[in-house]
Amino acid sequence: MTTVLIIDDERPIRSSLRDILEYEEYKVLDVDNGIEGLEILKKEKIDLVLCDIKMNKMDGMEVLVAANAITDVPFIMISGHGTIETAVEAARKGAYDFLEKPLDLNRLLITVRNALERGNLVKETKVLKRKVSRTKEILGGSDGITLIKDTIDKVAPTEARVLITGENGSGKELVARWLHEKSNRVSSPLIEVNCAAIPSELIESELFGHEKGSFTSAVKQRIGKFEQANGGTLFLDEIGDMSLSAQAKVLRALQENKITRVGGEKEIDVNVRVIAATNKDLLKEIDNGNFRMDLYHRLSVILIHVPSLTERKDDIPLIASAFCEEICNDYNIPTKEITTDAMKSLQALPWTGNIRELRNMVERLIILSDKKITEKEVSTFANPSAAKHVATVDVANRSTGLDFDNFQSFQEFKDYAEEQYITHKLDKNAWNVSKTADEIGIQRSHLYSKMEKFGLKRD
Repeated sequence: MTTVLIIDDERPIRSSLRDILEYEEYKVLDVDNGIEGLEILKKEKIDLVLCDIKMNKMDGMEVLVAANAITDVPFIMISGHGTIETAVEAARKGAYDFLEKPLDLNRLLITVRNALERGNLVKETKVLKRKVSRTKEILGGSDGITLIKDTIDKVAPTEARVLITGENGSGKELVARWLHEKSNRVSSPLIEVNCAAIPSELIESELFGHEKGSFTSAVKQRIGKFEQANGGTLFLDEIGDMSLSAQAKVLRALQENKITRVGGEKEIDVNVRVIAATNKDLLKEIDNGNFRMDLYHRLSVILIHVPSLTERKDDIPLIASAFCEEICNDYNIPTKEITTDAMKSLQALPWTGNIRELRNMVERLIILSDKKITEKEVSTFANPSAAKHVATVDVANRSTGLDFDNFQSFQEFKDYAEEQYITHKLDKNAWNVSKTADEIGIQRSHLYSKMEKFGLKRD
């Protein structure tokens, strides 16, 4: 439900505005001074503020300036002593609009609606910018991460090829992106190729392109990744899965800075910096005849190893908190607190999926927990296959009466837990959807979707 905060030291004004807005089905909070209003803005999810200018304790303009430092909620300023100068000053300090007392009902409602629409657009724009923004930071202060950051700073401005090693989900792609971001090629494209996701018979066409008619499905000419990355950076992810024939062509491209499209004869000059990554031990792959030694030496001018999350558990609190804030912002809910005990439990888990697994875990906890993420939630919703938690699961079986063996997958258990939790909260609030959505920290439309998904109806 949309929440409007009224800050005005005149009770009749607050009462009138509350009656009007509640009739329009807005949730309304009101206070008689700016200091309390700012405290509410820090603690509650507010969508719009109606603020008087002339007030005791704190002037409305001061409230506006202070609020702008902590939130981007739109402000509508109201005053019984309105002048053009006052309106201009309010706009200059960030107010959405300025209304004079006595308030015109129609203008008030139109202004409120437009301000809320603008606020929604601002939020959506921020989410989209985050999704398409520049590369995320490499989080952590452990020795391994500090070494990686220092190496990136030294290597990125050069043309040296880099081979990044590390387990799946440890952040190899993020290192490659920062090598490109800090290079002299940043204005040119970074082209990524997942060598493990492309069939061996198509990898050469993907990398070097093909001419029309070069094979059965080649109905038109295709430009390959090397040409697309010309002037920029080519990131070859999971290069240990590349076929030997494609390795030979990549080696030639690195040696001569030239490629030939599949089915073509013309040599094409390319200026590409290659960064490769793998989760395999390439020296063992060379011994087994699966990887070319000469290509390995071409790629490994600089070696960067990304440590697993288990090797840098001291970084988990920083990373988990950052993920929590990011995911809550994406869901448009207040950021949930991860308690100290919960953080210690996260650090104790075996992170076989590394950073990727941690992000999924934090998202799961945000969805299934209440306003705080506690040790209990971590123990309940952690990966059931983790050997460390077998005893915890057995205790849960005895205490809750659940037979966890009945759940074939984590998703099945998650759906069950989510359905039970939502049903409990709806019963508690007499099936008031708006109140329940506010209590569990999700949007009303999201709660309706969950109710429809699980077929929840009041008896």
